[in-house]
Amino acid sequence: MSEFFLELFSEEIPAGLQKNLREKLLEEFQKIFVEKSIKSKKSFSLSTPNRIVIVFEGLDKQIKIKSEEVKGPKTNAPDQALEGFLRSNRIEKKDLFKSKTERGEFYFYKTKPKTLKTHDLLIEFIPNLLGSYQWKKSMKWGEFDLNWGRPLKSIMAIFDKKIIDFKFHHLYSSNSTYIDKDFEDKKKIFVNFKTYEKYFENQGNIIDHDKREKLISKQFSKILNKNHLTIQDNFRLMDEVVNLVENPNILLCKFDKKFLSIPREILILTLQSHQKYFPTFSNKNEITNEFLIVTNKKDQKGLIKVGNQRVVDARLSDAEFFWNKDKTQNLVKKVSELKSMNFFKGLGTYFDKVQRMRKLGGMISDELLISKEKVELSASICKTDLTSDLVGEFPELQGIMGGHFSTHQGFDKDISLAITEQYLPIGLNSRISKKPFSVALSITDKIDTLVGFFGINEKPTSSKDPFALRRIALGIIRTVIENKKNLKINDLLIYSSSLYKDQGHNFINENLQKELLSFLKDRFKYYLKEKEIRFDIIDASITSFSLNKLFSSFEKARSLNKIINNQVGVDITSSYKRASNILDSEMKNQEVEITNTTDPSNFKTDFEKNLYNKINEIKKYYLAINNDENYEQSLSILAGAKKEVFEFFDNVKVNEENEILRKNRLELINMLCKTFQNFINFGLLKTNNE
Repeated sequence: MSEFFLELFSEEIPAGLQKNLREKLLEEFQKIFVEKSIKSKKSFSLSTPNRIVIVFEGLDKQIKIKSEEVKGPKTNAPDQALEGFLRSNRIEKKDLFKSKTERGEFYFYKTKPKTLKTHDLLIEFIPNLLGSYQWKKSMKWGEFDLNWGRPLKSIMAIFDKKIIDFKFHHLYSSNSTYIDKDFEDKKKIFVNFKTYEKYFENQGNIIDHDKREKLISKQFSKILNKNHLTIQDNFRLMDEVVNLVENPNILLCKFDKKFLSIPREILILTLQSHQKYFPTFSNKNEITNEFLIVTNKKDQKGLIKVGNQRVVDARLSDAEFFWNKDKTQNLVKKVSELKSMNFFKGLGTYFDKVQRMRKLGGMISDELLISKEKVELSASICKTDLTSDLVGEFPELQGIMGGHFSTHQGFDKDISLAITEQYLPIGLNSRISKKPFSVALSITDKIDTLVGFFGINEKPTSSKDPFALRRIALGIIRTVIENKKNLKINDLLIYSSSLYKDQGHNFINENLQKELLSFLKDRFKYYLKEKEIRFDIIDASITSFSLNKLFSSFEKARSLNKIINNQVGVDITSSYKRASNILDSEMKNQEVEITNTTDPSNFKTDFEKNLYNKINEIKKYYLAINNDENYEQSLSILAGAKKEVFEFFDNVKVNEENEILRKNRLELINMLCKTFQNFINFGLLKTNNE
């Protein structure tokens, strides 16, 4: 058994590109190994900022390809088809034989068994595979034609301790690599991955990114426990840091305590996003002035620690200046400054946007039974932080800083919280606004944006969504459903569109409302899928979908999904299916007009009367319930009709010769189906037999 070992050495590749390269390359190698019938016992990919490593272990030196029968065209196919088959397979007609199959008689030929050297196959496909990799961002350098993430310096390719000799653009493969990224004259020959990894570990460089992460986490825990500190889980930052170093060393640094007076969001953002550092917290979750950094070498003289502390202090000094300046500026007076800030071409300024939001928010306040004045005020000032120096420096903090400014200036806490949370949620699993004023402002902002961009035909495509409209739509759906509200979203969309027109914005999308409905319906469907609702239940929910009853639609789907496979679910579906199948069959076979009128005077059996009474009992329940419907109870009531339904069909002849009786019985069945459909379209549900 032999080993295939590939190393690509380049200038430092950014963390995101690096991770994608090692994962995709390994995936492509695995695919082509399967295609070439090259079996392996183990395969993996590793990386450092400068090195991408691919390893396959347990490979045979030779590949034996068995003979196989290859099917060609039918024996009665046109001559052109046969000629094409012969040409593509490089064979002659004498090599063919005929054989009968279930689909007729075909030409076949039998390939000859052959043995191929794995080494030769690797020489053949490695350059093509490397050349087919699609970078998200790439570059050219010097006079070379190669597009790569960063300048590629060398390729080490080894199989069974021997060089895999090939050329890739201007580079020739070898069995050596640079051992010091700063000195290109320092190279070393390797024969396998084990000696390669061992050598670099002895130098303090860890090739395996998983080992680096474990080492970093272990050192973090040691320092944090010693100093009674904690850090927030930040998998993205940890992943990025792991891919920025190869010889990790952890330092505990400090910034000046005076900066703790700055809002913690600024401190966290400065440390995490701008510097790739880890802020620390006390056991009470209060941010401290200490932070962890991961360096790429030992700090023998303490200069790295001092240098990083100075950088952080300088950044926080700027932030402190902006904070002290911005927090005192009157938010109400700053609303006029929004007139000079464009929201989007064709949609006016941010001043226009907040004026629309004031009116739209007022409409929502009526539904939520909250103060209209407070909603309108929060809408008026919610975008003023965009004019601040702090948000100019830290765009990620828009809304959050507005909340801090409003709190500092003595605004009502509901207003401050609403401004802070206006952009929530930011993803499928992120937190949502819960307080009524926050809900009102969040939905107002999202509806205004959604209507505006659809109005000017800036809609998402299958592959692109530059304005995150899918996320915005999902945010509306989540906020409504998870707050257990049935807001009149459709009415809000119509009103929002009219507010744009009142400002003189002429929408070019003539199908605005229809497209918005379809778009939100699609997002609702996505939400149900993520909640692991059965596909047929999703389809049934979508057919009765109403924007004004999002929560009800979700609860019906969720409740039905919960009971669909137990006895209650079986009773409901079997009752409905039996009724709808007979109704459909009878309606196809005869010309009967259903008028939705069942005449009890035409009942001839107690089974008809019992079913009629049961249906009315269910209808009476539906008329009595309010917006607080217990959906599980509704399903139990529907399931309770099984006895009357089955007794009716077991004892009553629907296809009665008497036309009046037949029609009345069909009307009764139709009445039953429609009553069930008050809950959901049960006709789209699949039974165990379907």
